[in-house]
Amino acid sequence: MPASADARDPAATPHEDAAPAAELRADVRRVSTLLGESLVRQHGPGLLRLVEEVRLLTKESKEAARGGAGALGPWNAADVAAQVRELLASLPLEQATELVRAFAFYFHLANAAEQLHRVRELGERPDDAGWLAAAVRDIAEQAGPEALQQAVDSLDVRPVFTAHPTEATRRSVLDKLRAIDRILEVPAAEGSALRRRQDRRLAEIIDQMWQTDEVRLVSPAPLDEARNAVYYLGEILTGALPEVLDELADLLAEHGVTLPPGRVPLRFGSWIGGDRDGNPNVTPEVTREILGLQNQTAVRIAVGVVDELISSLSNSTDLTHVGPELEESIRHDLDRLPALDPRVLELNAHEPYRLKLTCIKAKLLNTGRRVASGAAHEPGRDYSNAAQLAADLDVMERSLRSHSPLAADGVLGTARRVLASFGLHLATLDIREHADYHHEAVGLLLDPLGELPRPFLELPRTERQRVLGRELGSRRPLSGHPVVLPGHAGRIYETMRVIRQARRLLGPDVIETYIVSVTRGPDDVLAAALLAREAGLVRLFGEEPYSHIGFAPLLESLEELRHAAEIVDGLLSEPAYRELVRLRGDVQEVMLGYSDSNMESGVFTSQWEIHKAQRNLRDVAARHGVRLRLFHGRGGSVGRGGGPTYEAIMAQPNGVLEGEIKFTEQGEVISDKYSLPGLARENLELSLAAVMRATALHRDPHTALRDRERFSALMDLVSDAAFARYRTLIDDPDLPAYFLASTPVELIGRLNIGSRPARRPEAEPASDGLPGLEGMRAITWVFGWTQSRQIVPGWFGVGSGLRAAREAGKDRELREMYARWPIFASVISNVEMTLAKTDLDIASHYVSMLVPPGLHRFFDAIRAEFELTVAEVRRLTGESELLDASPTLKRTLEIRDQYLDPISYLQVELLRRLRSGAEGEHDAGGPGTAEKLQRALLITINGVAAGLRNTG
Repeated sequence: MPASADARDPAATPHEDAAPAAELRADVRRVSTLLGESLVRQHGPGLLRLVEEVRLLTKESKEAARGGAGALGPWNAADVAAQVRELLASLPLEQATELVRAFAFYFHLANAAEQLHRVRELGERPDDAGWLAAAVRDIAEQAGPEALQQAVDSLDVRPVFTAHPTEATRRSVLDKLRAIDRILEVPAAEGSALRRRQDRRLAEIIDQMWQTDEVRLVSPAPLDEARNAVYYLGEILTGALPEVLDELADLLAEHGVTLPPGRVPLRFGSWIGGDRDGNPNVTPEVTREILGLQNQTAVRIAVGVVDELISSLSNSTDLTHVGPELEESIRHDLDRLPALDPRVLELNAHEPYRLKLTCIKAKLLNTGRRVASGAAHEPGRDYSNAAQLAADLDVMERSLRSHSPLAADGVLGTARRVLASFGLHLATLDIREHADYHHEAVGLLLDPLGELPRPFLELPRTERQRVLGRELGSRRPLSGHPVVLPGHAGRIYETMRVIRQARRLLGPDVIETYIVSVTRGPDDVLAAALLAREAGLVRLFGEEPYSHIGFAPLLESLEELRHAAEIVDGLLSEPAYRELVRLRGDVQEVMLGYSDSNMESGVFTSQWEIHKAQRNLRDVAARHGVRLRLFHGRGGSVGRGGGPTYEAIMAQPNGVLEGEIKFTEQGEVISDKYSLPGLARENLELSLAAVMRATALHRDPHTALRDRERFSALMDLVSDAAFARYRTLIDDPDLPAYFLASTPVELIGRLNIGSRPARRPEAEPASDGLPGLEGMRAITWVFGWTQSRQIVPGWFGVGSGLRAAREAGKDRELREMYARWPIFASVISNVEMTLAKTDLDIASHYVSMLVPPGLHRFFDAIRAEFELTVAEVRRLTGESELLDASPTLKRTLEIRDQYLDPISYLQVELLRRLRSGAEGEHDAGGPGTAEKLQRALLITINGVAAGLRNTG
């Protein structure tokens, strides 16, 4: 906090001393100064003095560790770090809590300033230097306008918001940080009246933030999570999305390529309210309620779009003409909508577009009321689906095209594209359920028939597949209607009834895909499809066969990924299922899970096996004549498949992308990418640009067959050695004890950051009473390692893999592959970033203070592999230090440490007190001390997450 001369040093801001970062440094200095003043107002000068003392000591120790020990006189880095830890360990609980809050709040404010800085940098970029402009230009030049048109026609990019609990910051705090950004983005000269007004308002917000409890008292319900997603979606759909789609249309027009206004190249999906796997709180009624919320929001946004059109399209028949089709449409609408305000009809009697739009608005409002009540569609009075809304806008477009073509392509074209992107449902909801529950439900239907040689659940997979394929292709129902099943099976059937009702109320786009998690064979998907047939969602025979939803296997374990092609080939080889896929437009969606495969096999093997699975799935889909749509279940952290979206898309195998892609956005990734309009636009733009490039320019391999075979063999070599090293760690029976002891993982459930339980419901403790790794969610796994700064999931084993390749004489080939093969370069880049965030000096303090000596061997192994991985990555990249090629990120991480390390030291001390039962060691003790201690620990967790900009 800049209360001292040192704190005003530009180097004390989280960016390097470059001219473009001057505004950022000024913003960070400004808000941190205001935070310091807030601390003095609310707690007196003592807290600020303590903050500065701890920060400066930490800074000295870090500088000494980086080679500046001379500045410390006789003391070395370890001495100063020990002094900091001793000071923090002596603090009473209340003072420790206030101190950690101060450091955590600094990160919140610095993060907000950095986000604004990113927006400013984007605003200074030349118009022709954007992602979309470059992609359109390159495709037109390299492949021609025809290929560009084909790529655009096939575009269907879908970010899918999930409720996975990785956002540690409360929405109440996020809203205040956004308000701070809105103030900072308005330039104000220092000393000016505007600057003084701004600072007063900033001070007020920071005071309010300080008095806002950053710890959630209760876990959010799924409806709360949906409201959060709806908030972001509303901002995107009314801000960034129209801008991106308009820019794309303009760029394409320069090459004679069109983006029809009704074409939807980018739309959003959601899992919130549909992801039932492992979350007992997502019931069929919750799904119904969240779909209602989405419809209310969609109607509200659509009405706003229509109101803007009413304001713009004031064309008068006294001055221009309109088409007879529009006139007839208005007459029909007025007949069906007798309750319209007569005054509006009188005022707009000569303004037909306003009259038509008034009718459209009335039908939208009637739609919202109909959906809320569950009533039947009334033709002409409301909309039963988005296509009917689009048809009304098409009538207007045809009339405007003849008499005001600029408006047809301008305001109306923008409105049509935006409304087509969210329809009546806002975001397409996926349903996800565990494979085993479908088999249980099918068994309850088949076993009473007495036709099987043994109970259905006891049949081997191959026999189950045969039975399910036969029944799916059969005309006979398996039970009377309504179907009544007990327990979880009954809830699955009720969920399918909700899907039918939702389609009736909101149209076919509301729910399109049913995802079967833990798919181990074709029978897992066939079971879900058979249940859908029983629920009336699928009919493969008769004059009008249909499949109202598609089915997607979720492949996430190492075994599932390695058998991905075999599973999907077996599925598409079933005649009844192949007919179902034909009815879905010959599209087969497959979801790839990054988190579980990483936890099971390590980061390198996970990424490589997913890459190989994509190649194999591409070939299987081609053999069966279907289009493959891949859905990437990526988390925010590298240990859960995270990393830059653009690079990840461009690193996919050739021919995999044909314009269609889905990928999850979750937790802190959503707020980081979409909290500010400029950031939201940038992320939508780069996703579209990457998919366009990959679709148009990466149909054929970029490397010769001989090189691909060489590189693949080398990747296998690295992967095998990395996997073997990783498993030596994971397979040790004492690892769970070490993990629990060296991390604050036992507290994740008390963060109350999600409606889904922190552990899998089927998880059972090991024989020693400790929870095993099998029942642990990948989010929890990454969360714990990240908090203790070990970050094992993001790099462990990679050094051993690279060394094995080098010792096999492949050093030159490794460098060649790094320079020429995107998948390898992408993995190494992500690993390098994670290594830079890893701090084993801090981690060693967790181990020495919290871990029994008998388990210290794990840390020895982690440190040895870390040092090896750093050395091998540096050898490969040619850098003298990690992140030399990314100096801004490197400097950011170095500066953040002086604020982050004290939070980690306090976390260790508070964990020691909690686990040793020494809650009142530096306090008076008494009732509530343990609860206060836990709350302080939760604040440290939030602080570390804010400092690293990542939880799990």
